[in-house]
Amino acid sequence: MKVLAVSDIEVGVIYSTTIRERFKDAPLAVSCGDLPLDYLEYIMSSLNIPLYFVFGNHAHTIDKGEKEKELIPLGARNLDGRVYRDETGLLLAGVEGCLQYNFGPHQYSQGDMWFKVFGLIPMLIYNRLRYGRYLDIFVTHAPPWKIHDQPDLPHRGIKAFRWFDQVFQPSFHLHGHIHVYHNKTPRDTLMKGTRILNVFGYKEIEIQERKNKRSGKKK
Repeated sequence: MKVLAVSDIEVGVIYSTTIRERFKDAPLAVSCGDLPLDYLEYIMSSLNIPLYFVFGNHAHTIDKGEKEKELIPLGARNLDGRVYRDETGLLLAGVEGCLQYNFGPHQYSQGDMWFKVFGLIPMLIYNRLRYGRYLDIFVTHAPPWKIHDQPDLPHRGIKAFRWFDQVFQPSFHLHGHIHVYHNKTPRDTLMKGTRILNVFGYKEIEIQERKNKRSGKKK
C-alpha cells in the first residue's frame, strides 16, 4: 500500500486539481508538521482519506482577542504522544516539535523528548503482544540525532528518536524540519530495520502489508 507523507512546504502537485488522479492509491496521509491547515484539509477532502499529523515548531493560530487559539486540521488525528492502529492495519505513533531554541510553541529539551518517547512504550508493548510488532510508522517533526540533522540548535536531531528507532525498529521513521535545497542533501537512511525519511515537500511511500504473527492474517 502507499502512504502520502507531507511536511514543511506546500507543493503544486498536491495543491492541484490532479491530486485525485496522482494519489488515488494512497489510503492515508501523514503530515510531519509546519503546513497550513487548509492545505492538510484539502488533502483529506480531495482524497477522502484519514490524515495523521504532528505539529512542527511553527504553529498555525488564529487571534481570539487577548489569546491565540491553536488550530488543528478538521478531522485529522494528532499523533503526538499517541499510538493508533489505522483501518488499513498500519500501526502509527508520533512526537511533535523540535529542540527548544527560543521558547516558541512545540519546542522541547532533549530530556522532554525522552519523556515523550517513554510515554509511548506501554502501547508499543501492547502492539507487540496483539499484532506481533511494535510499530510500522513513527512520525516526528525533528529528525533523529546525527541522522539528517544539522549542527545549529534549532535543527539538531533528537537523541531519544535515535534510541527509539534502534530499539523498536519501526518500518519507517518519517520526519520533516530539515529543508532540502539540493539533491546532495541526505534524506533517506536505513538504520537496522528502520528506513528514516526526510519527507520535506512530499513523499509517496510504499509499505508492504504486514501479517499478524499470532493469526497469520494480513493486517
